[in-house]
Amino acid sequence: MRYQESLISVVIPAYNHEKYIEECIDSIIIQTYKNIELIIINDGSTDRTLEKIRSKSESCNRRFRRFLLIDKENEGVAKALNYGCYEAQGEYILLCASDDVLVFDAISIMHEFLRVNHEYVLVVGDNYLIDENSKRCFWNTEGKVTYNVNEAADLSFGKCLERNRKDVEFKSENFGIYKTFLKGNYIPNGYLFRKKILINYIKGFYDKNYPVEGGILEDLFLHLQLSKYGKYKYIDQHLFNYRWHSKN
Repeated sequence: MRYQESLISVVIPAYNHEKYIEECIDSIIIQTYKNIELIIINDGSTDRTLEKIRSKSESCNRRFRRFLLIDKENEGVAKALNYGCYEAQGEYILLCASDDVLVFDAISIMHEFLRVNHEYVLVVGDNYLIDENSKRCFWNTEGKVTYNVNEAADLSFGKCLERNRKDVEFKSENFGIYKTFLKGNYIPNGYLFRKKILINYIKGFYDKNYPVEGGILEDLFLHLQLSKYGKYKYIDQHLFNYRWHSKN
């Protein structure tokens, strides 16, 4: 396509996801957007995650502009993300957990929005929940998994987040403004953002000292920084599958 000239860096931190990593990689391979580099950081996995990644190397080298596998000792997700983001050569970065899955046209849709809306720094779509076997599921009113849509408290992860943050209207200009993050992170998974904001203004990526173990997600640090320099956009469309399983 004419406007698919910008390189997009997809960064995947991977740890003990031997069951899911191949499906995750395949969801990047089949993206309709063509100009992609894929960076995977194996963060000291003790199962067959590294072996599974290497089994996809030939396909990745054929498909992507650049494929980079970083195999390192376990240091935690924040450091793994820093490794990947610093290696990224793209104009945009997309983060994806190694057990999650992108919808086939997600990158094309998000890139097109940022391409024509320069005042925005980040775009994200809705997430469906999937289980260990990639079957769509829901949370009921007690927060337990159900497959019966009539028992679902919400039809998507995005709708769940929006319901729990009544101070933020996801389809409004209020979405992603700095002050809303002071109450916590509410951005769905699988977002695309402009790398230049981090390079030119923030001078860095994830804070490795941020208290993730205390219940504060590492993403919150990034959003608190990015939201100072531009707007966020929520696309009310299924673009990502967030996997819910026993090791989440």
